[in-house]
Amino acid sequence: MNPSPADNGLGYLVKQERIAVAHGAALNIRSLLDQQQFHDPDGIALALGVSSATWPLFGLVWPSAQKMADLMQTWPLEQLRILEIGCGLGLASLVIHRRLGHVTASDYHPYTQRFLMANLQLNDLPHLPYVQGHWERANPLLGRFDLIIGSDVLYERNHPAQLAAFIDSHAAEHAQVLIIDPNRGQRSAFNKAMRLNGFGLTQSDILTPLENRDPYRGSLLNYQRD
Repeated sequence: MNPSPADNGLGYLVKQERIAVAHGAALNIRSLLDQQQFHDPDGIALALGVSSATWPLFGLVWPSAQKMADLMQTWPLEQLRILEIGCGLGLASLVIHRRLGHVTASDYHPYTQRFLMANLQLNDLPHLPYVQGHWERANPLLGRFDLIIGSDVLYERNHPAQLAAFIDSHAAEHAQVLIIDPNRGQRSAFNKAMRLNGFGLTQSDILTPLENRDPYRGSLLNYQRD
């Protein structure tokens, strides 16, 4: 880990570290130095609904994101059109992109793309499509996808309804949705909303430690609409 001064003087601190990926090469990742970061001088994040408390969450390496990156290292990609929702630092998208998969990363934080571009450069990867994906706002230009993935995206009470509606708008007719959830308690409401949108669920526990041996407990929610 290499802490550095403020990122080009823009008012927040960053670090660079290597994140292990199961069955694949480690990723070089630029992230925020800690959870105390906040920088929104023009109120852009606030206008998008990002409070000072939630501002740094996009820029941290979360265990569920590492688990999704591990999963995508061996997941069959074929010719699937893939969307990562709430991508944050984009670990899973980077793995898919490195495997030459057709992936688009999305998030609603105004600085996500900046960090994604830095992490592409750190891993010698070419351009990766990115769109701002706000779950409460329509984005008809985003299109529809065969596989939608997300990690630790059900952490607030209003997320299940918002996310299920967003997914329904951007999932192909025969789509699969993979969510890795660290058992935050919003799962039942999300399952119900997804069922109403025609998705069946297969759920499996994830109990294996992270690649650095830190413990992990969560679930893989595998939704299929046929």
